[in-house]
Parts: sequence; C-alpha cells; structure tokens
Amino acid sequence: MNAGSRSSLEAEIARLKKARNAVILAHNYQRAEVQDIADFTGDSLDLSQKAAAATAEVIVFCGVHFMAETAAILSPDRAVLLPDAGAGCPMADMITAEQLRRKKQELPGVPVVCYINTPAEVKAESDICCTSANGVKVVASLDADEVLFVPDQYLGHYISTLTPKKLHLWPGYCPTHARILPEDIQKLREQYPRARVVVHPECRPGVIALADEALSTGGMLRYAAREDVRELIVGTEIGILHRMRKENPGKNFIPVSDKITCPNMKKITLEKVLWSLEEMSPRVIVPEPIRARAKEAVDRMLALG
Repeated sequence: MNAGSRSSLEAEIARLKKARNAVILAHNYQRAEVQDIADFTGDSLDLSQKAAAATAEVIVFCGVHFMAETAAILSPDRAVLLPDAGAGCPMADMITAEQLRRKKQELPGVPVVCYINTPAEVKAESDICCTSANGVKVVASLDADEVLFVPDQYLGHYISTLTPKKLHLWPGYCPTHARILPEDIQKLREQYPRARVVVHPECRPGVIALADEALSTGGMLRYAAREDVRELIVGTEIGILHRMRKENPGKNFIPVSDKITCPNMKKITLEKVLWSLEEMSPRVIVPEPIRARAKEAVDRMLALG
C-alpha cells in the first residue's frame, strides 16, 4: 500500500469513527498499520475493559472472534464489530461447551478455570476465567485441591509449576506459539549473548525453561521498557514488535522467528476496518442466557483485582 492510499484510508476511518461514535481496539498482534489507527492497543481483556469504560456506542475490535465476544459480554448495550468474521482462534476452537460438560461429569466437584481464549459458551460452563497474566492468581484463589484447566495445556502446565494444586489439562494449544522450539531460543542466545529472553506462557515447557521470563503480552511490553533491558529476544507473535520498537527507540528487539505469525490476527486490514464502519458489520452478538453466565465467570476473575 502506498503512502497516499494509506493516508486516505486513515482519514476516512477517522471520519466514520467520529460519525458512528466508535472506538477502535487493536490487539498487540495486529498489523502495524491497524495498531496505528487504534484508540487503544493491548491484550484482549484489557481492551474489552477499556471498551466497557468508554462512552462510545460502537466497538470495532481488531482481534479474533473470542475477543470481540468478550467485549460483547462486558458491553451488551454496544454494537461490537469484528472487521473480518473469519478471524477466529484455533485454540479457542479446540473445546466446545458440550465437550466441557462431558469432562465435568468425569470430574464431579472439580472447579473449571477457562482461559480467556475460549468461546462464550465455554466461559458460561466455567467457574472462573483467567488470562495468561493472572492464571496463577486465579487458580490459587479457588478453595479446591484439584482444578480443570481449559483449553491451553501449555499455559496450564506453566501454572502447574507455580502451584501445589493438581491441574487436569485439556489438550489444546496455540499453533503459533507451538511453532517456537527450544533450539530456536538456544540458537539466538548464542547469536545474541547479552540479550534477555521473554516468551509467552502459551509456549512449550522446554521453551519456557530456556527463557528469562514467561510473560503475557502486557508483561512483555513492561519488561521491554525496563532501563536495564537493551536487547530482547521475543518469543511470541511478531506483531508485538511494532509496538515495542515504537515505544522503545534505540533498543534491539529480536523475533524468535519471522514465521511466528498468527494468520487470523493478520486477516484484519485498514480496508476491512473502513468497510466494517461503513456497513456496521460483521456484528458479534452473544445470546443473553449465555452472555449472563459467561459474565459471571469473567466477573469472578475481575473481582480478584
């Protein structure tokens, strides 16, 4: 896209955003140009909370489907738009509400913690939600020795190393983070001996073991801003590097691989954001009975602070 076309698209998006009284949210993994036109950039729950606190009548969520659903759960009185209806999450699709109900029958009385990366119907069947940042805290808050954790086995395994509780893990995973291998970290450590290494807790245990920290995207951004961090190997989706470099000029951020890309996150473009505002579509709506029950699981998490 040339500079003129991009400038024209940005101007038209800004005009329509004002006319619709809309707020644009972009996840840290979105394309650079989409991040740049957003009112807020962040991780999924943080963005939904910002949307709920805003006065906008329309929420344009540049992310994937479960994120837009979470915004709709927290802001049922707003129109929530997902600029590409096909922007899904393979991990979220690895569990259904019916599968969870069957598993709960196998583990009677065991509380269910669901990662925020799940469909609304799964949240509605869960006792409490968690994020990659607060998973340990959420599990610790439960008055139970055993916990069923869905759907990410790798995040669940990471949490299990930090709690004495027994976690029953669902065999789901993020295909993007699963592509990061221990040898990728070892190779870059040899190439950049002074660099720190941060990886997402959705990574494989062998990858986490080689990192200095396993952090959520928000945690990675705070780590990148530290005075003592000048060079950082980043083990997550490469979209976050745009924001890291923008907020920390002069520092060196090294992706584990240029191939660590989420194809669903990259489906949203400036053209699709504009079309979404023009047509007020595709709209994400969560049926009220499911929304109310899902909100209970999210609210329990938020009550922990």
